[in-house]
Amino acid sequence: MLAAGTAAIVTALGLVGPPVAAAETGQSPDAFSENTVRQIEALQSIKKSQHAGESKVDSRLLVEQKLRAQRMSASAVPALGSGANVSAAGTVLVDIRGQVSDELLKSLRESGAGIRAVSARYGSVRAEVPLNAVPAIAGRADVKKVETANEAFTARQLAEPAGQQAKRESKEEKAARIEGELKKAVEAKGQVGAAAGPITSEGDRAHNADTARRQFGVTGVGTKICALSDGINSLAVSQARGELPAGIDVIPGQEGDGDEGTAMLEIIHDVAPNASLGFASAFNSDASFADNIRKLRFDAGCDVIVDDVLYFKESPFQDWIIAQAVNDVTADGALYFSSAGNEGNVADGTSGHWEGDFVDSGKSVGKYAGTAHNFAGPAGNQIFEPISNASSARVPVTLFWSDPLGASNNDYDLYLLNAAGNVVDFSQDNQTGTQDPYERVDTPAAGGTGLRLAIVKFSGEGRYLSLSALRGRFSDSADGLKAYTSPGVTVGHSAARAAFSVAAAPAAKAFPRALEPGDPANPAGPFPGTFGATTKVERFTSDGPRRMFYQADGTPITPGNVSGTGGEVRAKPDITAADGVSTSVSGFTTFYGTSAAAPHAAAIAGLVLSGNPGLPPAEVREALVDTAVDILTPGRDNSSGAGVILADKVLAYTGASPQPLAQAGQPTVTPADGGSALDPGDTAKVTLPVTNRGDGTATSTSVVLTSPTPGVTVAPRSKSYGTISPGQTGVNDFTITVPATQELGVPVVLNARVTFAGSFSPTTSTFSLPVGTPSPVTRNFAYAGAAVAIPDSDPTGVTVPIAVSGVGRASKVTFSVDGTTCGTDEKSETVGINHSYVGDLVGTLTSPSGAKATLFQRGGGSGNNLCQVVFTDTAAAPFSSVAAANAPFTGTYKPVQALGGLISGVAADGTWTFTAMDAAGGDTGSVRSVSLHINGFVQAGAAERPAGVGKSVGRGPVKPV
Repeated sequence: MLAAGTAAIVTALGLVGPPVAAAETGQSPDAFSENTVRQIEALQSIKKSQHAGESKVDSRLLVEQKLRAQRMSASAVPALGSGANVSAAGTVLVDIRGQVSDELLKSLRESGAGIRAVSARYGSVRAEVPLNAVPAIAGRADVKKVETANEAFTARQLAEPAGQQAKRESKEEKAARIEGELKKAVEAKGQVGAAAGPITSEGDRAHNADTARRQFGVTGVGTKICALSDGINSLAVSQARGELPAGIDVIPGQEGDGDEGTAMLEIIHDVAPNASLGFASAFNSDASFADNIRKLRFDAGCDVIVDDVLYFKESPFQDWIIAQAVNDVTADGALYFSSAGNEGNVADGTSGHWEGDFVDSGKSVGKYAGTAHNFAGPAGNQIFEPISNASSARVPVTLFWSDPLGASNNDYDLYLLNAAGNVVDFSQDNQTGTQDPYERVDTPAAGGTGLRLAIVKFSGEGRYLSLSALRGRFSDSADGLKAYTSPGVTVGHSAARAAFSVAAAPAAKAFPRALEPGDPANPAGPFPGTFGATTKVERFTSDGPRRMFYQADGTPITPGNVSGTGGEVRAKPDITAADGVSTSVSGFTTFYGTSAAAPHAAAIAGLVLSGNPGLPPAEVREALVDTAVDILTPGRDNSSGAGVILADKVLAYTGASPQPLAQAGQPTVTPADGGSALDPGDTAKVTLPVTNRGDGTATSTSVVLTSPTPGVTVAPRSKSYGTISPGQTGVNDFTITVPATQELGVPVVLNARVTFAGSFSPTTSTFSLPVGTPSPVTRNFAYAGAAVAIPDSDPTGVTVPIAVSGVGRASKVTFSVDGTTCGTDEKSETVGINHSYVGDLVGTLTSPSGAKATLFQRGGGSGNNLCQVVFTDTAAAPFSSVAAANAPFTGTYKPVQALGGLISGVAADGTWTFTAMDAAGGDTGSVRSVSLHINGFVQAGAAERPAGVGKSVGRGPVKPV
C-alpha cells in the first residue's frame, strides 16, 4: 500500500537533501546515518506541527495532503507518492472511527464520499472519500480517527510466490468464467453419484472422518456450520456439480467477492455432509466482519463458526472488535474456529516476528525527543531488524505496544529503511492518550535488498513491543545485521480465549515450492493413510503463544505490569488440522494454508455436536484437545498446539451415536365441505407429515398439535407416529374447526410438537393456514416517483416507497420490475432497473409491518438491466439461475425468501418499500419502475369481479402475475 520513495517525498517538501547511496554514507550498518537523521527529522517536523484535527488523521494521509499542497504551489515537484493509496479521482479508502449516526452518513455523502460499510455497534464507517475532504471529516466532534482502510488477508498459502501468479481476473472475466463453469456443471448434472460430490478432501481420510461417520453413524445432522471468508462467487457452480447442497444460508448482501469461502464450505460438507451450512463475507471492513460473526450466531443460528481472515490492525495484546464478537458468540454457546495464520514459526526458521520489552539503545534520531529500540537487548546494541531479501515484496509490517486500545499515551513510530540509510516508508501517528498503540509500514511492491526496520520511541515510557512482518521473514543481512525472532505471531481473534486457533499439517502432497531459496523440503502428508505421531506441520504455519495484557474492555490483567513478565499467556494455536487438500473450486483445486485446516476442524466439531446434541462447549474443547495426537515436541507446543485431531478418537471420547431428528412438514388441509379454501366456520382434515431427517431411527414418535388462534379446536390433540426410519416419513390426520367469527385473512396458526426417543427431541414447528377464499382480483400498486440512482458499492442502497390501500389482508403478493421496452443499454430509460452489472445487486422488499424478504441476491453476473421480471413464490427457478447471456432479464422467478411471510396475519395496507443495494464497486444504475401485485380475500359465494380486473395505482404497466 505504501510506495518506496519516502525520502524523495520529504525532499519534495523542501525539508532535506536528496537520498544518498550506500557507498556515500560511510556508516556502520547499524547506525543512523546523517542522511537518515535528516529524513526522520523532516518527517517528525510534520508530526510535531500537527494541530488537534490533524492528529486524528493517519500520518500517511497527512503527508500526502501536505505533498499535494506543495505541488499546487511548485509545479517542479516530482510526481511522488506518500504511500497513501489515492485513486485517479483523488479519493482514498478510509475507516472513520467514531459515533455513527444518520447525520454523519449524510455529511459524508455531501462531502462526496461513497459509503462502503457501516457498523453502528462498533462505531465505524468505511468510505471512499476525496482526499481533500479528510481534514473536515477528522475535524468533526463525532469522529475519533480517520485511518487508511484496515486491510486483511486470508490464511490461504499460494503455490506461486508473489509476482509469479497468473494475471488477476477482471470482474467481467471472472463472471464469464463462472458462467461457463456453471453451464458445464448443469449440462453434466446427474452424472455424479457421491453424496458429497465427486471431489472429496484428502483431509476426510487423513482425519479418519470417513471411517468415523460409518463407525458412529454420525453425519452432521442437526448442526449448522457457517464460514466467513472473502466470498462465494462459485457457490452455484459447486451446487450444480453436487459438491454443495441447496439451501445454504447466506446473509443478504454479504456474499463477498472471491471463492475461498466456497472452497471452505466444500471441505465442511465433505467431512459433515448432513450439516446445514451458512456464509457471510469478512472483507467489507473489520467492523462489518465483527457484525457478521454476530449475525451468523444470533440471526442465522449457527452452532459452529469458522473463518480464515486476519485484519492487520488486530491487536496482539487485547481483544479488539473482531475478537469481542467472537467472545459474544462463544459466550452464547457457539464453537468458533479460526486459522492460526501462515506467518511462519521460530522452530522452522520461517518467522518474521519479534516481541519483547523496549530497550533504550541510547541512539537518538534527531533534534526531537526519542530514541531507537535496541533489538539485541543484553547481547549488544542493534537498532535495526533486517528483513530477508526473498520475502521483502508487499509485506505489511505492524508494530503494537502494551497500551490499551484507544488509550495510548506512549508514542512509538516505525521506519523502514534500505541499506543506504534512506527512509523507504514510515508510520508515525500521534499517541496522546486517545489513540491506538499501532503503527504500520509496507515494504515496496518490487521488494528490495537490505531492508531493515527501526522502532523509535518518540515520547513516553517503555512498553512491551510486538513487531510482525506478515508473510515476511527476519533473517541476517549481508552487511552484518542479526535477525531477532520470537514465537507468538498468532494474533487477533484467533487468540480469543474460547476460540480454537488451528494450525496446518499437509494431508497429502507437500507444498510445491520452497518458501525461500535454500529452505529444506516441505513435509508431505499421510494420504491415503491417517495422521499420526510422525505428522509434521507446514513450515509456514504460525506459532504461539499469545501474551495478553488487557481484558476486552481495557482493564489491565496485571495492573502495573505491562512488561514481558506481566499479562496472561494464552496457549495458541490449540489444535492442528489438514491442508493441501482437493476441492472443485477454480483456484483452489489444491488448497494449502491454515485456511484449509480450520474448516476441517470445524466440521469435526460439527460431527461431535451431531452425535452429542447439547454437549457443552467446554466438553467439546476437552474432547478435541485431549484426543489430539501429540506431534513435534512432547506435549503442547507452539506450532501444533495439542496436536493433530482425529475424528474417530474425538467421537469415541464423547460417546457419539446416531441421532434421530423427526420434524413436522407442511400440512395439507382438506375442508369437509369440499371447498378449495379454509373458510370461517369450516371443519377440515389436516394431514400432517413427520419426516425423520436424522441419522438414527426415531422411536416412540408422537405429535401434539395445538392452535393459539382463539376459538380453533384441534382433535385429537395428539397422535402416535410410532417408529420412523432415517429418511422416511410418517403421516397422520387431525381435524380442526374454525370459528364462524374468524376474520378473513387472519390465519389459523398450528403448533406441532414432535417428540421421539433422542437428544434432538422435541422439535417444534409452526404453520399458518390461510382462512378465506383468495380473491381472483389482483390489485396493482406501482412506485410513482422518478428514477433514483443506486449508489455504487454502498450497503445502505436506495429505497423507494410503494403505497398500498384498500386491500385489507392479502392472500397473495408478487413483485415485478416493469420495463416497457427491453434492451441492454446500461443507461436505458425503458427498463425497470437499469444497471451495468446486475450481479452486484441485492433486492429487498419490506412490508408495512417491517417484515423483510430478499427477492434477488447477486444473480445475473455481468448482464445489464432487469426489464420485465416477476418474483412470485410459485415460480420454479430462482433468479440466481440466470446468466449474463440472458440479459436484459425477463421472466418469472422464485424470490430468495418467500413473499408469503410478509402478509401472513397482517394487513397489506400501508407503505411498502423496495431497496436495491449494490454490493460491489465499479458499476451503477437506477430504480425506475417497480410494482406490487396483491390479491385479497372474498367471502365464500360472494360476487367477484373477473380475474385481472383491478385498480392500478401510480405509474408503470400492469404485469401478469
